[in-house]
Amino acid sequence: GDRVTGVDYAEHTAELESGRVLSWEKLLLATGGKPIVPRMEGLGLNGVFTFSCLRDAERIDEYLRRYSRKLNVVIIGGGLIGVSAAEAFTHRGVGITVVEMKDRILNTLLDPEASAMEASSLRGAGIEIVTGGTVIRVNSNVSGNVAGVSLDNGRDISCDLVVLAIGVSPRIDLVTGSDVKTDRGILVDRKMESSVKNVYACGDVAQAYDFIYGENRLTPVWPNAYQGGRTAGLNMAGKRSEYPGGTALNSMNYFGMDVVSAGITVPPDDSYDSVVSKHDGVYRKVVTKDGIIVGMLYINDIAMSGIVYNLMKDRENVQSFKDVLVSDGFGIISLPDEIRK
Repeated sequence: GDRVTGVDYAEHTAELESGRVLSWEKLLLATGGKPIVPRMEGLGLNGVFTFSCLRDAERIDEYLRRYSRKLNVVIIGGGLIGVSAAEAFTHRGVGITVVEMKDRILNTLLDPEASAMEASSLRGAGIEIVTGGTVIRVNSNVSGNVAGVSLDNGRDISCDLVVLAIGVSPRIDLVTGSDVKTDRGILVDRKMESSVKNVYACGDVAQAYDFIYGENRLTPVWPNAYQGGRTAGLNMAGKRSEYPGGTALNSMNYFGMDVVSAGITVPPDDSYDSVVSKHDGVYRKVVTKDGIIVGMLYINDIAMSGIVYNLMKDRENVQSFKDVLVSDGFGIISLPDEIRK
């Protein structure tokens, strides 16, 4: 309940909103991310919400409870946050429209085939999906409440509330103007230490090593936050530890579909190979480059995805047996002896 308003990196102090000043020998910046709020007319209206913390959910719940009639919601953003919100709203009997500016939902996690499967599940739950469009204005009624949105293609959609689910950006305010180097987030080395000695960062604010791309990238998912935080903590406590690297990894269940996605799911050029299996609602895909797994997608049969992810993380060459990774009945026993042992 007491916000840090400024950090003096030369004097090793942090000033709090209350006026209290803390001294530190080592500092961890785990400030996370903040919701991306686009510039558009009408964002201050009653009935516009972000969706990134418990208080957001409580405010939405309070708003829904004010009405006895069925309400309609427009969710701006068809990524993880937007689809999570959409599933939550289905349990409240709300009419739902998801607006995604790209040509498909979950486009940063899934390939076109998997996106289409997920979209079909959403539509089966009565959700309307609008792609290739952007909300440019939130419209109000005479009471100053949300009455609808206008899209850049001229279409108007009536609704009673709007949820901004575009994503998050790292909270780097506390290092702005300092010697702590940033790109999109705070740049850290394999110890999770920033460019300023004894200043560390982890979680959504940290731009850390991605073992798939071989460079520092933002990968704001829980496993990376956990591992990065552990690495930072060990180093701050005097025990040398190295962050093994993370990558985009998501395991989710939306509308009855189990999905595991990791790494590069859409190959950027012809130097990548993909092996795919699809039947009876099950979809498996493994992407390789020079025999090394760089991406994977498993839908509705995810039990063996952990084995494939570990092969990917360990940088094992799977060229001679990559087809078996997407086959029915695949398991540990399917791997070559030297890898299995």
